[in-house]
Amino acid sequence: MKPTTRRTFLKASAWAAAPLVLPSRLLGQQAPSKRIHVALIGMGRQAVYSNLQPFLNADNVRVVAVCDVDRWRLENAKKKVDAHYKSADCKAYTDWREVLARDDVDAVMNSTSDQWHVPISLAAARRGKHVSCEKPLTLSVAEGRALADAVRQKGVTFRTDSECRSSAHMIKLAELARNGYLGQLRRIEVGVPAGDKAGGDATPTPVPAELDYELWAGPAPLHPYCVDRVHPPKAYTRPGWMRCLDTCEGMITNWGTHTLDVAQLAHNTERTGPVSVEGAGRYPEPGSGLWNVLLDFRVQFKFADGVTLDYLTAQDAYVRLEGDAGWLNADWTGRTGLTASDEKLLKLKLKATDLRLPTRADKADFLHGIATGEPTMADAEVGHRTCSLGQLAHIAIQRGRRLDWNPAAERFAGDDAANALLSRPYRAPWALETL
Repeated sequence: MKPTTRRTFLKASAWAAAPLVLPSRLLGQQAPSKRIHVALIGMGRQAVYSNLQPFLNADNVRVVAVCDVDRWRLENAKKKVDAHYKSADCKAYTDWREVLARDDVDAVMNSTSDQWHVPISLAAARRGKHVSCEKPLTLSVAEGRALADAVRQKGVTFRTDSECRSSAHMIKLAELARNGYLGQLRRIEVGVPAGDKAGGDATPTPVPAELDYELWAGPAPLHPYCVDRVHPPKAYTRPGWMRCLDTCEGMITNWGTHTLDVAQLAHNTERTGPVSVEGAGRYPEPGSGLWNVLLDFRVQFKFADGVTLDYLTAQDAYVRLEGDAGWLNADWTGRTGLTASDEKLLKLKLKATDLRLPTRADKADFLHGIATGEPTMADAEVGHRTCSLGQLAHIAIQRGRRLDWNPAAERFAGDDAANALLSRPYRAPWALETL
């Protein structure tokens, strides 16, 4: 059977492109038309396939600007927005700082490559803009803490843009666990596909005329340009930057921040973290090419309540919960859906007094938060804590031993080398403090 990919699963989901209806009362909105003015920064594959259309479909929303360092992508995005509104009003920018300088931009959708997630989102939040940012939210624990703190201090709406939490069977799995129907939770298992591989041609080539390569690299190290380090010119296929450690950590945070998010939600630890982590992983062999993210891994976290979380590469993306009263397994891609140790678990009806979790789609949740002032389903703190699980796992693999973690202080105990990996240097002149 041909595997169901995340992309085909999302395309088949009715909510992925459904109109989003908002209340007429909008908080923090500056637009006199009573619409939320949204700008999209980063108009590559994810923006084109998943992020732009829901905003175009939404009532009380106007996409007023698009931004990308690749002018071919930028022109395509502007054409799509203008065609939708039957106007030429959408402004196109190659520099995200010009977008944030506009007083009439209320909210930003950040769909850039990972090295830009925190710098742009942090700058936007500090300027009072609402932000929805693609996952994985950060490239380091220090970045995540800076972003979560700024969002809290500024009081803006923030949404970590993961679709997994909107999956009906993922929500049901979490609700059954949170309401005690599995009894005492003992073990969690989280899987992600082993989608990364060795390879990539590092031979320097001329920079395409349409690309501002230095601005694309931004705070990441500026290496000689090659296609496999960035993205294929004039195409929306899978970009090479997702397999380069300077700009992405690979599947351990890429897909992991989807399924780990649901595991954290089900365990009610989405605003804290584990107390220890250990594991092993396999990198590409030296000389095998440019790409250097993990090929596969297996990691175990332990939490203060005794629950263990095993995180590994597997065939599918899934979350499995094991408790004293049975187990539940939710497969995100839809291959098996929600399964259980006992069919009775799947037929349970929640009581009126039980905890119910929101079930909004990702973009609808973001816009709902702007309109009502309510927290989103996955705010900056939640997104940071989920992403940090993948980063702690990666650090434990690099250190090759068990590490004890203080989730309140966000520091490792007795390992200065591990703590040094909690942050990444930025290429000058970029710095978190000055964004």
